[in-house]
Amino acid sequence: MKKILVTGFEPFDGELINPSNEVIKNLKSVYGHAHIVTLLAPTAFYVSSKLIIEKIHEISPDVVIMIGQAGGRKGISIERVAINIDDAEIPDNRGIKPLDNPISLFGKNALFSTLPIKEIHQRLRTIGIPSHISNTAGTYVCNHVFYSVLHELEEKSLSHIIAGFIHIPYMTEQTKFKQHMFALDINILTQAIEEIILTCLDFSL
Repeated sequence: MKKILVTGFEPFDGELINPSNEVIKNLKSVYGHAHIVTLLAPTAFYVSSKLIIEKIHEISPDVVIMIGQAGGRKGISIERVAINIDDAEIPDNRGIKPLDNPISLFGKNALFSTLPIKEIHQRLRTIGIPSHISNTAGTYVCNHVFYSVLHELEEKSLSHIIAGFIHIPYMTEQTKFKQHMFALDINILTQAIEEIILTCLDFSL
């Protein structure tokens, strides 16, 4: 049986909810012939990537799907590239606010998702879930874990593990007092991640 690690983040920047956490709580333990392992990471530089990388070495997954909140985006953002920089406009949940810091002093400037991003995009569009391929995962904690995981997999010659990052918009409950802000129902967000899991499972056969 295949093993897929799906990670989410705790709420940050004054929010009471992080939709990535709500989604991973909704996932079933088995999809097709894949066992799903979920992990909630702190929205904090350094400790988040350390926790996820430790989990990867512990369970040896076939696929790693990292999820984070991107409030303001108008659909599912399938991230293409992670860049080697931490640069925060707001502090993380532990008060850390790096400015123009490389994630790895010896790492490449950028690393690319190894998830089947075009196939994911097509599958989501086919079932009517708004999505796009994004060329920026930002420079906050989401990009930090995205780059750190890809760097670790490359450095440790673990190219058989495919990995990437998915940004999801606000869920409906978060936008009651945010006028004109795009949001999706938690059931749609969960369905989107389930379809991504199934697409990655097909790709990794």
